[in-house]
Amino acid sequence: MTDPLFTGFAPAACRRVGTDDGRQHHFFGYYDKSAWDRSGRYLLAQQVPWMDTELRPDSSARIGCFDLQDGDRFHVLGETTAWNWQMGSQLQWLDGAPGRQLIYNCRTGDAGAFYPGFGSTIVDLDSGARRVLPMPVYVVAPDSRYALSVDYRRLYVTHRTIGYSEAGGPFDLPLAPEGDGIHAIDLATGGTRLVLSYQDLRRFHPRASMDRAIHWVSHIEINPSSSRVLFLHRWTERVEDETCFLHRLLTMNPDGSDLRLLECSDHPLPQLAQDFDPDAVGTFDYEKSEYQISHPLWRDDEHIVVWSPHAGRIRYHLYHDSVGGAVEAIGEGVLVENGHMSFSPVNRRWLLSDTYPDARTHERVLFLFDMQTGRRHALGSFYATPALGKENRCDLHPRWSRDGRQVCIDSVHESQRQMYLLDVSGIVQAG
Repeated sequence: MTDPLFTGFAPAACRRVGTDDGRQHHFFGYYDKSAWDRSGRYLLAQQVPWMDTELRPDSSARIGCFDLQDGDRFHVLGETTAWNWQMGSQLQWLDGAPGRQLIYNCRTGDAGAFYPGFGSTIVDLDSGARRVLPMPVYVVAPDSRYALSVDYRRLYVTHRTIGYSEAGGPFDLPLAPEGDGIHAIDLATGGTRLVLSYQDLRRFHPRASMDRAIHWVSHIEINPSSSRVLFLHRWTERVEDETCFLHRLLTMNPDGSDLRLLECSDHPLPQLAQDFDPDAVGTFDYEKSEYQISHPLWRDDEHIVVWSPHAGRIRYHLYHDSVGGAVEAIGEGVLVENGHMSFSPVNRRWLLSDTYPDARTHERVLFLFDMQTGRRHALGSFYATPALGKENRCDLHPRWSRDGRQVCIDSVHESQRQMYLLDVSGIVQAG
């Protein structure tokens, strides 16, 4: 490792999960939740027969878990056609529920649902019982009492990478409807209600750039005590070009009250010229934009770590959840690239993150950042074929084990889409 930003390079012991011969591929999805159950024995995953196919409404993924104490044997628990390469099916454990329960998005076939045909399934591994909720989930509260939902068909139009396709779609959508937005789902009863509409967002500290734009919400996250919600409000007049997206970081109470604006990156968009060619935009140009607000995650109940432009400079920042609250730069001169970042669940000294592929080598670096010393420790470098595009790419999306001793990633560096475990105990304990 010759990168001068790394003051330490100690490749972590890394192993691939599973013993399959490559006929099946496995991935978890996003970086914002742990794939491990509370015992540390079972690791959730989606299993698919392809590494990089273009998804259709009937593309099916198996839902299951690896038994890490039984030779990584994969147990199939269900199947879904509501998924994408970035976030999977929003598969996750219900940590606040008794026993071993999990949830994932599905297609219900219910044409009368608010989001026709889409819902979510809860599975109890101990009893085998399962039930279907009337909306898909985007994020589940840590206490497992409620989840928040948005329209994945809308995301397929505005930000296809994280949406779900639909037969006959994509469809024309209203720009900022009053009757749709972020919905809350009571996980016990299945009851739903709209807590914040797109029209509400358009009216909140409005900008001229919002007037002719289509609006959506992404990156919804709930704080550890389940009392506050963060999300990104995005809008654009040109959905075909991600560099035309405009961004705001906001927080609210779970019922939509006490809405707060923490950051806004509204800026002039020369790309809106009629002669601009969106196909000229590289796969990762959007992620490397100097105006990007992305990958926010709660560090604790009051602070949010995010890649964002603040005071004229884009970098890792830590925001206090308050209007006009303190904003602290993290890793000045060291953390200089956008990544998928999260703090250790047991020691906030350690920040886990990654980089996007290098334009020349196509390598992505996984690392730990020591908040106490300012050192960045590289854990490994992983090749990603440039043949993968926006929708079917495979980001590392690193996530912690619950004891903070291991890291799980998705990767294609062995020409398969598989999950890998890295032992970081030697670094976090020695530090």
